[in-house]
Order: sequence, then C-alpha cells, then structure tokens
Amino acid sequence: SSCVFSTAAQQRSTGDECGPEDPRDEPKHPLSDCALEHKAIKLEEQVRDLTERYRKALADSENVRRRTQKFVEDAKLFGIQSFCRDLVEVADILEKTAESAAEDAEPSNPNPTLKKIYEGLSLIEAKLHSVFAKHGLQKMNPVGGKYDPYDHEIVCHVPAEGLQPGTIALVTQDGYKLHGRTIRHALVGVAVESQE
Repeated sequence: SSCVFSTAAQQRSTGDECGPEDPRDEPKHPLSDCALEHKAIKLEEQVRDLTERYRKALADSENVRRRTQKFVEDAKLFGIQSFCRDLVEVADILEKTAESAAEDAEPSNPNPTLKKIYEGLSLIEAKLHSVFAKHGLQKMNPVGGKYDPYDHEIVCHVPAEGLQPGTIALVTQDGYKLHGRTIRHALVGVAVESQE
C-alpha cells in the first residue's frame, strides 16, 4: 500500500508540472484593423445613444420636478379657493345688510340702536375685506371696463348712453379673484347700441 501511495504522489507531482501551456504558445486570433475600427465605431454610437438618452431622462426629470413644484405652489395659493367662494357669499349678505341698515339709519330716524348696528356692520365689512386682501382675494370693479368672458358673465344688455358698446354698464353681482384667478364671475350688464 505504501507503493501505491508513492505512485499516486508521484503522479500528482507530475501532473502539477504539466500546467497549462505558456500563453505565448497559444494560437492568436488577431482582429484585423478594419474589424477593430468597426467595433470602435459601434461603441462610439452606443456611447452617443446612451448620452442622448441620459440627457433626455435628465430633462424629463427636471420637467417633472418643475411641474411638481408648480403644483405644490398652486395648492398652497389656491387651496382655500372653495372656502373663499363660500365666504364671498357671506360678504354679499353682509354688504346688503349694511346697505339696508344705512338707509334706515338716516338722520331723520332717531333710533340710536339702528345707527350702532350700521356702524358695527360697517366695521365687520371693512375687517372682512382686509382679511380678503391679506389672503389675495380681491373684488372686481368692472364698471366702465371692457367685457371679458373669463371674468364676467352677461346677464343683460343696456342701451349705450354715453358708453361704448361692449363696455360694462352695471354689475348685478360682484366678482372675485384669488391671486389673479377668477373664482366667481361678476354678473354684468353690457352696453349695446340702441336699435331704433
């Protein structure tokens, strides 16, 4: 058995000596210059293609970032839009009540309570409009201006006496804008040439 062991050890050592051939002895498969140039051109095209794709992806991601940022800014500005629409209806009621109280609180009426109510309503109305201004809500004053379908809704036509046709002659309901965006159209009467 010791003989077998020595033979195996001898074979192993002989096999270790028989390593792979020297790489210099392997047959070479040289690529021709033409093939190398062709391969280089293909690689350059791939680099250009990938660079262009990268630029487009970068531009797309920048556009998405800008749109998202604009969306967030608009949400901050106009998130109170529906609340403002409801508030302007309250402002209308307050204004009409103050006008009615003003008519009844004339100097000929000796009721001091009515005068105090009118003064209180006027203060509330002034405060409400200052809060509106603070948050970018503005009442439109279109009388004398040109009709704009984005801001106004025509409810009637009025004979143009001293006004140019197409000019707003009267307002039946005030319109409001929130940061320049119309949230309620003004209901207007537009001057037209009288047909006789």
